[in-house]
Amino acid sequence: MRDAFRDATRSHRAQAALYWESRIPTFLRDEIFEIGMSDPFPQRIVCLTEEPTEVLYALGEDRRIVGISGFTVRPPRARREKPKVSAFTSAKIGEIMKLEPDLAIGFSDIQADIARELIKCGVEVWISNHRSVEGIIAYIRRLGAMVGAHAKAEAFAQRAEQHIADIRAAAAQLPRRPKVYFEEWDEPIITGIRWVGELIAIAGGDDCFPELAREPLAKQRILANGDEVVRRAPDIILGSWCGKRFRPEKVAVRPGWNAIPAVRDGQLFEIKSPIILQPGPAALFDGLDAIHRIIVEWARR
Repeated sequence: MRDAFRDATRSHRAQAALYWESRIPTFLRDEIFEIGMSDPFPQRIVCLTEEPTEVLYALGEDRRIVGISGFTVRPPRARREKPKVSAFTSAKIGEIMKLEPDLAIGFSDIQADIARELIKCGVEVWISNHRSVEGIIAYIRRLGAMVGAHAKAEAFAQRAEQHIADIRAAAAQLPRRPKVYFEEWDEPIITGIRWVGELIAIAGGDDCFPELAREPLAKQRILANGDEVVRRAPDIILGSWCGKRFRPEKVAVRPGWNAIPAVRDGQLFEIKSPIILQPGPAALFDGLDAIHRIIVEWARR
């Protein structure tokens, strides 16, 4: 009987959501829910990765979050306020179910097993699979709509778009563009994913491995050895080793890498993983800014 009641409640919420979406002007919808009218949108969300947590906090919808990923660092207060119930490839299903979620949000096919287990337990799951700058912005808009915060999400997305346009315009004024090699992991060597390559271009550089950036899976971006990096001769090397500190001194002593302009000129830099390897707002703001600063300094040398 409890299951029947729960299903009926979800059905009622869905019908109510459609009702309000069709009858309330977009610019009024968020304000109406804020002043206390019935909220038909998800109330108990588990965020299996960091980007939905970051977006929901940015939209002022953090009250809906009941559990987060253990890798979450943005915003810092989320780690203090919300229980940590998942890693990236694993999750505490039992602990999640104790939270009685009405929605779980994750990212990519890598979390397919977690999604499958939660679906078996009757939890509604949304797994996004975006891997581009455009996809990140669309993600902000979709997630905002899912929680009834369309207007706030649209404003946030437009702010991201304007920031990207501003950086792109500033980059166009630089006297030269560097070739940039981005390394996501060192053993084996893994090159950067699509949104990283796109951010490098926006910031004023040219990704050394644009053909690999289009590959969605890390295993498809593995280099057999470092010889191809040497051949492509990057002017700047950026490293973000997904959870461990980037070591420029280890990179510089790889066989043959002393011939690379970036190594010769000491142009090796770390971009912290939380601001570049998550396909969320951090990459569009802090990650992009960090890359742009490095390129500006190089271009003016």
